[in-house]
Amino acid sequence: MGGKSSKYDNNLVHDNKMGDESSKYDNNLVQDNKMSGESSKYDNNLVQDNKTDGESSKYDNDPDRMLCDQTSPPAKLPFQYLKTITNNFSDTYAIGRGGSGVVYKGRMSNGEFVAVKKLQLSLPSFQKQFENEVCHLMYLNHPNIVRLRGYCYETQNVFVEHNGNFVCAEMSERLLCLQYYPKGSLAGYISDESSGLEWDTRYNIIVGIIYGLKYLHEEKVKPVLHMDLKPANILLDDAMKPKITDFGLSRLLDQQQTLSTSSRDGTLGYMAPEYLHAGTVTAKSDIFSLGVIILEVITGHKDYPDVTRTSSERFVELTLDKWRSRNPLNKSPGYIPKIRRCIEIGLACVNLERKGRPSTGELIKLLQGRMTLDEV
Repeated sequence: MGGKSSKYDNNLVHDNKMGDESSKYDNNLVQDNKMSGESSKYDNNLVQDNKTDGESSKYDNDPDRMLCDQTSPPAKLPFQYLKTITNNFSDTYAIGRGGSGVVYKGRMSNGEFVAVKKLQLSLPSFQKQFENEVCHLMYLNHPNIVRLRGYCYETQNVFVEHNGNFVCAEMSERLLCLQYYPKGSLAGYISDESSGLEWDTRYNIIVGIIYGLKYLHEEKVKPVLHMDLKPANILLDDAMKPKITDFGLSRLLDQQQTLSTSSRDGTLGYMAPEYLHAGTVTAKSDIFSLGVIILEVITGHKDYPDVTRTSSERFVELTLDKWRSRNPLNKSPGYIPKIRRCIEIGLACVNLERKGRPSTGELIKLLQGRMTLDEV
């Protein structure tokens, strides 16, 4: 969340599973989740009330039904409703804290849970982060992107005590209501080669993140840059399928394909060097973050050759040896070539020269064996 750790302490989100889809990606690829070039029904839908003047919503006074209606855009929800389902934003309902606010578990009247993200209004950039997240999630629709179910945008006049007197002040509330994933974030599943998730699960997570990022970068009219990719911002559903979340720092890329900024919002260790040192932002900034995540999923740590001063070849072989030792009875398990390919892809993504990093479309071809790194 907002550049700091947004850990969803092994709690979040239960997805509606996108039908009966399986998280398994046959062989080493997923059928491209292309959305067939379709334009999202939420395009150009910003943070506007779901009602036109004088029109009565079919779900007036029933926020539960509004949240359950998956055929309509994300609903504008009353603050009081979100306050009620989170037990007045009780600490016992808190499931994640970060620099931009707190995430709570909310229980609807039908027993279903949602995640309620309450922004910290003292942050100078809270309004921009709120608008970024809502406006972008409004028109994103992909199996590897978290689903926005509703939002709250309310300002009330209340009397508060100030220097011994009561004065009238504006109290603003900005909240998002998201799909709830009880398995939490990828950060809770990072481990080294000797323990933790099996290779197939790790591979499917890597592939899912790549497809989600490809949708953001290449399948929208204006590419969306996430700007804060890290394991804490990757949620996992019951089938361990990844969902990219937290779009508070996201940007729309203009036709120049390059942005310059004086801000350095993000998370150290995942920020591309050209962004960290010069404020240059391109789609390749997200690719660098993706590379760190790929290597972290495989090895359990963020260290890679440019950090450890180990040669790339040595790094690859050391990592493969650790994976071989996980199954000592099988010194050459069938997944070793796939692990090698993913390590090499991760290393290409963290290339210090952004022009040498593959695009998301090229990453898919690399995974499928339809392209070599020499062709990037």
